[in-house]
Amino acid sequence: MVTPSIDWEQQANQERLEGNYTKAATLYERAIETQPEQMSLYWHLGMVFLLQGQEEEAHSTWLMGMAEGSEEEIDLWTSELVQLLETEAIRLEAETNESAVWLIRQHIREIAPTDIHNLLNLMQLGIADDTLSAEDLQNWEIIELLQTQPPGSINSDLLLQVLQTLLNFAPLHPSSIAFAHACLPHLDRISGFRDVLLETAMTLTYSYKQPEPAISLAKLALEGNPQYPGEILGNLASFYDYAHHYSLAIETAKQCYERMDTLPDKVFGTYLLIKTYMSRGGYWNEAVTALEQQEQFLLELIQQPPLILDPVRARRLLTSTFFYPYLRDAPEKNRKIQNAIAELCQSYLQKDSQERVNKYSQYFQQRRIGGKAKEKRLKIGYISHCFRTHSVGWLARWLFQYHDRNKFDIYGYFINYQPLGNSLQDWYVSQMTRAYQVGSNSIEIAEQIARDEIDILIELDSLTLDSTFTVMALKPAPIQVTWLGWDAVGLPAIDYYIADPYVLPEQAQNYYQEKIWRLPQTYIAVDGFEVGVPTLRRDRLEIPTDAVVYFSGQTAYKRHPHTVSLQMKILKAVPNSYFLIKTRADEEAVKTFFTQLADEEGVESDRLRFLPTDSSEEIHRANLSIADVVLDTYPYNGATTTLETLWMGVPLVTRVGEQFSARNSYTMMINAGVTEGIAWTDQEYVEWGIRLGSDRQLREEISWRLLRSRQNAPLWNAKQFTREMENAYQQMWQRYLDATP
Repeated sequence: MVTPSIDWEQQANQERLEGNYTKAATLYERAIETQPEQMSLYWHLGMVFLLQGQEEEAHSTWLMGMAEGSEEEIDLWTSELVQLLETEAIRLEAETNESAVWLIRQHIREIAPTDIHNLLNLMQLGIADDTLSAEDLQNWEIIELLQTQPPGSINSDLLLQVLQTLLNFAPLHPSSIAFAHACLPHLDRISGFRDVLLETAMTLTYSYKQPEPAISLAKLALEGNPQYPGEILGNLASFYDYAHHYSLAIETAKQCYERMDTLPDKVFGTYLLIKTYMSRGGYWNEAVTALEQQEQFLLELIQQPPLILDPVRARRLLTSTFFYPYLRDAPEKNRKIQNAIAELCQSYLQKDSQERVNKYSQYFQQRRIGGKAKEKRLKIGYISHCFRTHSVGWLARWLFQYHDRNKFDIYGYFINYQPLGNSLQDWYVSQMTRAYQVGSNSIEIAEQIARDEIDILIELDSLTLDSTFTVMALKPAPIQVTWLGWDAVGLPAIDYYIADPYVLPEQAQNYYQEKIWRLPQTYIAVDGFEVGVPTLRRDRLEIPTDAVVYFSGQTAYKRHPHTVSLQMKILKAVPNSYFLIKTRADEEAVKTFFTQLADEEGVESDRLRFLPTDSSEEIHRANLSIADVVLDTYPYNGATTTLETLWMGVPLVTRVGEQFSARNSYTMMINAGVTEGIAWTDQEYVEWGIRLGSDRQLREEISWRLLRSRQNAPLWNAKQFTREMENAYQQMWQRYLDATP
């Protein structure tokens, strides 16, 4: 008695599902003997051969099944075969059998080379095992297929997923950008498309330092989402600014501002205007006007805050107060606004993650009540995007070098980690007990910090990065501290702000949200700086050998016109003097800005020299030796630039103010043992500038003392500074343990 073919097929299917391919093949062959006209048996048998690695047998079997068919029948059978292989690929994918899935999908591509969904799945597989190449995309002609397929014919979820995976995998490759453009007709109405493009654009700009492809993606996001232009235009303006396309940055910022309707959005729109004006240089009056408008918006917002605000807008509110200390030295007024906005921002962010915030708080209490030993090695977490070649990176490294690993475990959270490599970043990684490359997702970062049971979390970014202060607002560590990167944030979730006896006046606690923790001597110390070979020479700059050379090398943000006018008064009063000006901004705008102010003070413009930025920090420091006197900025002093100036033994003139940013150079000079050049009024600033320019013997004496200070001054004793920071950490922890929950 012959067993019906259906029995052979059922048994074969069962064996195939169990992975017994040899047995399944035998059973499919028996089924074909009884029902040779059933085409699906040939498709199954060939597939089983394929899964055994017998690719030639698989093709022969499929061809044998189709041998007698008409053209229409062959088309139908091919479609059935592809569907069968697709079903099997999905099944094996669920079993995480990637190699078998790859094999099947490659054969689907051979059979149906224009099956766009199969090609998209192949892309996913290739990215997952790091084998996808630009040649694959070219050979598969997938971009051309996307361009010819009608909108609505492609699974948008799959396409968006593949796009995101590809942009994460190779964001800088031209093929990735071309693929994103080809996706536009199919994803233009999907908000996730905009989010993927903007997220990648921000990564390209801030992690890879590649704003040009970011601009391309932002333009594409704008094209695909014309009904939601505000956020995209805001980011696009920032990308233009980063790429030094200053005119386009200002124009785009204006477009963004004009599209803003709500009060929080208007606040952010004015911030973009201020930022793009100040980045370009020479647009100070426009920046001041925008700041005054923003201040009115902020005061209205403080009086009548919205009940609910999404996290993106909440973060932007706090970022928007960034430029106040650059434009005016009014800390009590500025911080009153900033503290109120910071408290609002934190309330919105915590409401959005209330369950998470409550969990952290409860866990802190359990840890404290649980009686963990007071005599324990503290877990210190540092979070920043500056653990790399950056001003903060150059200064903070000494703390990490001298940390006592017997008393402290050091955790580093590297926001926007630079995957292309950075020698200083690599050094920081090597100094950590554990180092995390955390991207910019604040929720994920906060969760990791909580899992690590960090005792004290120190942030070094302040308002320079919203991801960082968002983490701090969620309070993932029981003690949180701001140090070094900028002025205090103002968030109630941050407990302490590191200062010293000089960088903040005595009454500062009256207008700071955080508790000011004053170290005994200085809030920053370094052992020194690497110095290269200078590239500047007086003869090449057409400056006489016996001339007095003044120097200023600050960003456009710090070029307050009033201070520049004071500098021109100094220049006018010192015969045979020249002013070297180095800044990273719009060259023509900066020249116009300085030349106009020189003309107003009666200073010949040919006494000004405009310098490009140097190719490295080491060369920048070496080139400071060309200067006789460095003229500091106000109301925002130099910080790293001041330290470098003092290290190179160059006299400095600084104007001391009331706010943190107007007292940086003051505390550094005091801690280097030099008081000559410290001015408390505009008149003193001019007088010191003239005196130091006119008195060569005094300059030489100051230079000699600065060079000798390297041996004994607190500013150059990073090991002692580290011990003082560590003592502060231990005292903070003891206070926390002793406090009533």
